[in-house]
Amino acid sequence: MFDIGVMAPRASARSGENKLLVCFSHLRWNFVHQRPQHLLTRAVEQYEVVVFEEPIFADVATAELRSRIEPSGVCVVEPVFPHGTTESATIEGRRAMLETLLVETDADTVVFWYYTPMALQFSARFPPDLCVYDCMDELSAFQGAPPEMRALEVELLQNADLVFTGGHSLYQSKRRLHHGVHCFPSSVDRRHFAKARNGSLVDPADQVNLARPRFGFFGVIDERMDIELVDAVARLRPDWQFVMIGPVVKIDPATLPRLENIHWLGQKTYQELPAYIAHW
Repeated sequence: MFDIGVMAPRASARSGENKLLVCFSHLRWNFVHQRPQHLLTRAVEQYEVVVFEEPIFADVATAELRSRIEPSGVCVVEPVFPHGTTESATIEGRRAMLETLLVETDADTVVFWYYTPMALQFSARFPPDLCVYDCMDELSAFQGAPPEMRALEVELLQNADLVFTGGHSLYQSKRRLHHGVHCFPSSVDRRHFAKARNGSLVDPADQVNLARPRFGFFGVIDERMDIELVDAVARLRPDWQFVMIGPVVKIDPATLPRLENIHWLGQKTYQELPAYIAHW
């Protein structure tokens, strides 16, 4: 029904087993390089890693599951549906796609790694050998979060073998809800960002002419950012330059403060970030 095109599961050097890790993520793999990319690009050393993305809608006649292999070795699959496909149809479609993927890979060991409880809508029928919930954010508190997310998270916590939290506050809120919750704070790729300290990186063209001192931010710019605070500090310190790097999502870009000392430079690649930081 669907041409998955994923590679055969990776054999473990210790056990000889074919091991598959399927990650259900609310974040596009090529959106922002963050926690999922850091962990899953390391997981390919022992597992065949498949990232099952959120559905997209396009001018296609029938549903299809597109796949690609990233340079890291991670396989990213995208469920594609015709415009106008109902929510129930996308759930059933993804369930069928996942079943086909699991049959085609024929792994000895299957791990499901959840970043979003919403994926239970189509994956709950296929119990894995190990179920991991990596709770990197309180998604139910995000703007536009589906109302059923809280109930699905309760179900996921009941099914999970391991639960990780992306910070201490998340750990405090989840630790009584599961017997195996581990605080696993997000951290820094030390080797990558250490490049910013060796004095060899050229100041990027879109900030080279900015005065100093410069204060920088990189990350997703959404409803979690205190836009009013950014505006207030910039007005209090007009001689300070504020460099803001990252995609603007879920908020109207027109609401961002537009002052001469605030510079919204947009999204940069992960590889570009150390050069910006080096000159802040």
